[in-house]
Amino acid sequence: MRASDRAYRTLREDILQGTLEPGTVLGEIEQSARLGISRTPLREALGRLVADGLAAPSAGRGMVVTAASLADAGKLFDLRIALEVLAVRRAAETAAHDPAAHERFSELAGSFDRAASPLAQGTEPTDYYTLTQELDLAVDSTCGNAYLADSLRGVRVHLTRLRRLSRHSPARLAETAREHAAIARAITDGNPELAAAATVVHLQQALAHLRTDPDSTPPPPDALTDPGRSDTAPLKETTA
Repeated sequence: MRASDRAYRTLREDILQGTLEPGTVLGEIEQSARLGISRTPLREALGRLVADGLAAPSAGRGMVVTAASLADAGKLFDLRIALEVLAVRRAAETAAHDPAAHERFSELAGSFDRAASPLAQGTEPTDYYTLTQELDLAVDSTCGNAYLADSLRGVRVHLTRLRRLSRHSPARLAETAREHAAIARAITDGNPELAAAATVVHLQQALAHLRTDPDSTPPPPDALTDPGRSDTAPLKETTA
């Protein structure tokens, strides 16, 4: 793997996980030393982060980590719903005549069913988040449209950060497990309409939870979404 690719992946993950918080200055000297690479591949990585909307130039400070803004939630969910509904429809159409896809989504539905009860009891959700990523990957690879899958991945990057704006809720996590199970099961059954409806329910519920249970902590004064913007909020683990 190229040094710039490795740096990009590491920095991207650090930003999505909140290790690099909004407003953090991504100094070339410090980050080059931390990642063990020269400044040229680091600049390439930073350029990709800017293209992703995860970093932005700030006057007098260099490159900084941007912040997720609750004000953007509605727009992002509008796009996610439109793209995801189309993707699950296509995945269901494929699963109707592809035994491997049928089996894959059937196993995912079972895994989500089994996850609901432990999540409701407060089980640490790291494995559950990995499971949701597996469902996303399954949908992307089964929908049969690489352009659609690429667009979805871009939107999910920003929604991953928005999810950290709401408080941790075992009850909501259990609900999301059941909602994901319904999506996976509808795809397993080869039912595009049901898969689309289950997806809309899940994403609308996620947006409602985000809007009604945001973290009330004021944002740091220098956290940015775009240079000059102030409609930001700090990141926190989510249940959406």
